[in-house]
Amino acid sequence: MIIHSRIKDYCLKILPDFSGLSSLFGDSVSFYVVDRKVYGLYPVLFSSIEQNRLFLLDAVESEKTIDTALEICERMTSLRAKRNARLISFGGGITQDITGFAANILYRGIHWTFVPTTLLAACDSCIGGKTSLNYKGYKNLLGTFYPPEEIFICSQFFQTLSEGDFLSGLGEVAKFNFLKGEAGTSDLENSLEALLRRDPPTVNRFVESSLVYKKAYIEEDEFDQGVRVFLNFAHTFGHAIETASAYVIPHGTAVAMGMITANRVSVSRGMLSESSALRMEKTLSKIIPTTAFHANLVPDRLLAAIKNDKKQIDSSITAILMDEQYKLSVVHDVQPQEVRTAFFDCMNAAASRR
Repeated sequence: MIIHSRIKDYCLKILPDFSGLSSLFGDSVSFYVVDRKVYGLYPVLFSSIEQNRLFLLDAVESEKTIDTALEICERMTSLRAKRNARLISFGGGITQDITGFAANILYRGIHWTFVPTTLLAACDSCIGGKTSLNYKGYKNLLGTFYPPEEIFICSQFFQTLSEGDFLSGLGEVAKFNFLKGEAGTSDLENSLEALLRRDPPTVNRFVESSLVYKKAYIEEDEFDQGVRVFLNFAHTFGHAIETASAYVIPHGTAVAMGMITANRVSVSRGMLSESSALRMEKTLSKIIPTTAFHANLVPDRLLAAIKNDKKQIDSSITAILMDEQYKLSVVHDVQPQEVRTAFFDCMNAAASRR
């Protein structure tokens, strides 16, 4: 798959197994950033990397800062290779954000290859070019657009994901399928059990279809000035849930919870029928861990996180809502009480159906 970009076109390949990654190792100009957990799970895969060319990253939100990106840059300046240096990163979305930012600012841009090792990164964030860093307690406040030259997806990595991390990835998979309308919703319903079993052909099919869907939006609106905003369906509420939980609830799970919340607001406004909301909710409830429903989410903290989201443009709450025909609208007048009611009603309802 080739993704067209005004910055640079880049390619994505879905590999059957680790053997397709062999070309990434052995040259003299590459520097590797690897999620520490991934490194521990697959020591043989990374055994040929010299220690002076390896940076093990603790891939947690508290490390997704400019200080970490600058530390990688400092390590890479000791290499003989300069603008011909290649940064190769293995990990999920946090690893992608940090290494993409570092690759962008070092020598005004160096070659970057990304290997997503989580379902969440593979089905969504690996394309689109966004890099985001947290700053002074605000999520994704700093960022650039800088896609990798190459992306290699190998679902073999997904087999060792924790249940929570795998389910988090399914949150974004579900979002893309709901956005496709009736066909995508039915496909997700019919394939959900195979997805939950991590059946490789099924997982690969949904990863590819999610990326194909996203590709059309990012090629039309690469810098997020128009239609790409619709890919943020549920993210107003999802990002707030993530932040208010102090990141105990991971991104994809927060988005899944955000979709239920957004749909409840749509129902209250007469945009979406109760039956359609319940249909999506039934699927989402199967991919949201029970523990997420019991997270200590204080309403005022949730609303404060929404107000601080960089996508909010004034004092009112802006959200993307879905109607009965699966059409999305940007709504600028969502009220705090709507959020309170929708969030707690839908969480209680979803938890009771598990």
